[in-house]
Amino acid sequence: MKFLIIDNYDSFVYNLAQRLGELGINSDVVRNDKITIDEIKKRNYSAIIISPGPGTPEDKKYFGICKDVISKLE
Repeated sequence: MKFLIIDNYDSFVYNLAQRLGELGINSDVVRNDKITIDEIKKRNYSAIIISPGPGTPEDKKYFGICKDVISKLE
């Protein structure tokens, strides 16, 4: 089992990654502007976690690829 954690430029993301590791779950932490939908699909993650981040989801600089992840991936 491997999870993707999308980092919306906040420090909380590493708390999530550490906790998953304690539960025996491997995870990749990737910044919201450093990965594409195609890359996510190729890696076949078991789950995707979107970190809270600062700002608002309406502002692309804060939310990056997350809107596409929510709308294009099942």
